[in-house]
Amino acid sequence: MPTGGRGSKASNVGGSVLASDPQVESVGFDTGYSPSPDTLRAPDLSVGDIPDQPGWVEGAPSLAVEYADTGQDEKDLGVKIRELLAAGTRWVWVVRMAGLRRVEVHEAGKKMRIVHAGEELRAPGVLANPVPVEALYDRNAAQEVVLRNLLQRKGYSNLEAVQAEELREAIVAVLTARGLAAGDDLQESLARIEDPALLRPLVSRAATAASADEVLAALRG
Repeated sequence: MPTGGRGSKASNVGGSVLASDPQVESVGFDTGYSPSPDTLRAPDLSVGDIPDQPGWVEGAPSLAVEYADTGQDEKDLGVKIRELLAAGTRWVWVVRMAGLRRVEVHEAGKKMRIVHAGEELRAPGVLANPVPVEALYDRNAAQEVVLRNLLQRKGYSNLEAVQAEELREAIVAVLTARGLAAGDDLQESLARIEDPALLRPLVSRAATAASADEVLAALRG
């Protein structure tokens, strides 16, 4: 059966979170997997090595995510989960949209466990970062995670790290524009400061300082 409106919106949100993870190469929506000639399964979301070519994908995804809402065929879902795990899928996350939002985590050889809103999901070796349960269906929660993931893909731990780098560059640029060389000692000291609140006052100091050493002294003081 096609995914309902609520589930389809949620899967789009969850897909953006998974696709942005720094360790993920590809995420598929409703990708058809054929672990054997007589079996075809299509998880709502699939994380794994998905080839950029037509046709069903052989094997099974490393992580599969299913969105289950009102009217879910539980028998078919159970068969689907068992077949995916048997074919090599490491985790199947079932996002329950009806009633209390939660995620059922299925792993081969382990008892199913439930992860609730406010908790995090992990898939070591597949995902670099934990996924808050809410990020799989709530747009605002997902955007926070996507921002974090995209910054990490560019080498930044968080948004503050970006701000700190911009402030360090501004301090050096102001000194240079005034004909004051920012020596190695100053630049190395600036590089060790990660809190933007500590760097902001130094931009103004760089605009009025008589020398770069004055900025360095303010930084160390």
